[in-house]
Amino acid sequence: MENEMLLINALRKDMHIELEPKNSSDQIKAKLADHVNMLINDHFEELVNLLYKIDVNENRLRKLLKENTEANAANIIADLIIERQLQKIKTRSESKNSGIDPGNEEKW
Repeated sequence: MENEMLLINALRKDMHIELEPKNSSDQIKAKLADHVNMLINDHFEELVNLLYKIDVNENRLRKLLKENTEANAANIIADLIIERQLQKIKTRSESKNSGIDPGNEEKW
């Protein structure tokens, strides 16, 4: 539940998408896929910039799109965005629990 809220907050911030705390995982993915589809059709450069900012693995994305030509590209991209955001949430949580502050890694 906490991870879902953190995911919703990350998607709101990075993707500028409206999500509610009561949204289920399936609803989150569906809304994200719809948003990605809109970006593919109307603002492709913005989508590329967002994928770069979120740090979605470009090689993996290309491979999945090539292997799944019949699948909806927006769903594949949405899955990768969610996966990457959850990885970041996990890393931040582990860093926080270990006493490491990732925001202050340059402080001596």
